[in-house]
Formats: sequence, structure tokens, C-alpha cells
Amino acid sequence: METKNIVIIAVVVIIVAILGVIFATGMLNGNGTQTNGETTPFETEFMEGSFAGKVKLVDDKEKFMHSYKDKKNKITYNISTVDDSDALMDIYYLQGVMNPETRTINGNEWNIYFTQAVPGDNADDAKDDETMNIIICQSQVKKQGYLIYVIFDADSKVNATLNTYGESYTDFVEPLLKSVTLKKSKNVPKIYDEFGLTKDQFDEQMDLIKQYKAGNTSALEGATG
Repeated sequence: METKNIVIIAVVVIIVAILGVIFATGMLNGNGTQTNGETTPFETEFMEGSFAGKVKLVDDKEKFMHSYKDKKNKITYNISTVDDSDALMDIYYLQGVMNPETRTINGNEWNIYFTQAVPGDNADDAKDDETMNIIICQSQVKKQGYLIYVIFDADSKVNATLNTYGESYTDFVEPLLKSVTLKKSKNVPKIYDEFGLTKDQFDEQMDLIKQYKAGNTSALEGATG
């Protein structure tokens, strides 16, 4: 397969480098005292709402991507928009992110993915105390997709499970989703541009991924071999 044809696979690895996706079992719910009822409002060109707890903006260099940090609870929120978030989640499927829980919240339909990861590329050698809990919330509204990545640091005291019963979801993610208003915006990047591909090249790669998801596991052999 030509070099250009394997670009999407290589870039996926880069995009989820902080994920290094591995699955494991989380802890049970905590006592919910981390926020003390405090909330922090935020507003971007494409989304507005409020975080649970005291959260600060740490990066807004791009209009379509913003990053926030809750230092007390050691949580990072990455919020972004792209034209086709469904396609992006299909790509993440190759890294093991699958089977979302679907919720309709505040009039928006969200696919909620739970996973765990270690920083960098040393997932195989990871220890339990290095594992980050990650919740990805994805919503596609016509031609604009919305993504919220909630990353709980390995040393965060927030208890988590890989479902909607953990404190990470009930005390932080769910209140955020209930507050969110999605907005149509002008600065919506094309997903194929983000991968450095033409639309035709990207469509070709997505066709291979769809074949793979449908059970044709040999579809990507040329791209990964």
C-alpha cells in the first residue's frame, strides 16, 4: 500500500498518544465532595456550559479547540469541534475505543465512551498507578460534530468506573453535559484536513475501516503490515 494510504493509521497513533488505550476495571463511587458545589462557566464559539469545580482555561490558540484544567481534582477537559466526529470515532475504534453508552441530555444526543490509558507509548509496561481514566463524549449534529475529552490523571482522587456509575461520570461529566449548549460555528475543520489527506484519500481509508468493523479483518493488513 502506498505511503499516503497508511498516513491515517500513523496519525491515529499520534492523536491517541496520550490515550495509549488499554482497558481495566475502575473503582467504585466516592463521596462526591471534590467540588463543594462550585461550578465554572465557559463559552467558546461552538459550545458553552459549566464545569463542576474550579476549572481554568489553559489553551485556546485555535477557535475549534480549547483545553481546561481542574488542578484540585487533576482533570483535563479538551473540547473541540470537527465536521465529522462519527468518522473520528470510527478511527478510534481501531485503538479499542468502542461500545458507547448513548444518552439524550439537554436536548443533545451524546455517545459516551469510557477507556483507560497511560501517558506516552509505554502502555504494555504500565503500572496501575500510572493509568489515566478517560471519558470521551461525542455528538454529531448535521454537518458539525462536537467532542469533549475528560482526562483524569493517574493520581486523581476521583473514583472511576468504565460506565456511567462512577463518580468521574456522575459528579463531573454528567453535570457538564446537562449544562452544555451546542452552537453552530464557522470555524469547523474538515477531518480529512486534520489528517493531511484529500477528501478522496480519507474516504478510501474510511471505507477500509468500515470493512474492518464489519468483520473483514484483512481490510487493513496492507496498511498495518
